[in-house]
Amino acid sequence: MMATFELQPGKSELEELAAEYWQKTGEKEHELEKAAYEAGAAIRKGDYSLANLEMIVRWKSERVVHYLIGNSEETIRQALAVAASPASTVRSAVDALTSLHGIDIAVASAILAAIDPERYMVLDVRALEALGHARHDVDFYEKYLAFCRQVAGSGAIKPQGELPGPTALHALERALWEWSRCHAEQSVGV
Repeated sequence: MMATFELQPGKSELEELAAEYWQKTGEKEHELEKAAYEAGAAIRKGDYSLANLEMIVRWKSERVVHYLIGNSEETIRQALAVAASPASTVRSAVDALTSLHGIDIAVASAILAAIDPERYMVLDVRALEALGHARHDVDFYEKYLAFCRQVAGSGAIKPQGELPGPTALHALERALWEWSRCHAEQSVGV
């Protein structure tokens, strides 16, 4: 099955949606996201610790954090080394992370986005809805990334330099998420 994507919001709406996302999320979410991107930067610099992995996982899925202790320090170090390597393919990075106890593709994508926000973005249900999709696997994630990189690279959205993950790709993620949230609110009359 070939994955196709259709941007639901107009390209002209993306900047405003990304800004609305940040304005509407709470202080706790802001702090978690900032800590996640700081941990991602530390991993990028070679600090492959459980503490850094935990900060990123806490940002995306608090309920998964307790599973991390089921992984040895060495297993975590090896997985993060592969994930952080610029030479790794999307598949090898995702496979390394999903080999960890408790990490699925959605959480793996969040870890990758925090480590390298120029290359990856989070595979999020709301962002997928804004692209006309719902479920995913690694092949789907590769196609999703390629499409999103193309949209971000087209100049349709600018990096939000003052926010965590200051890239056009992450700004696009925020815009897609916000479009989905607004679309859901309109559907239920909120």
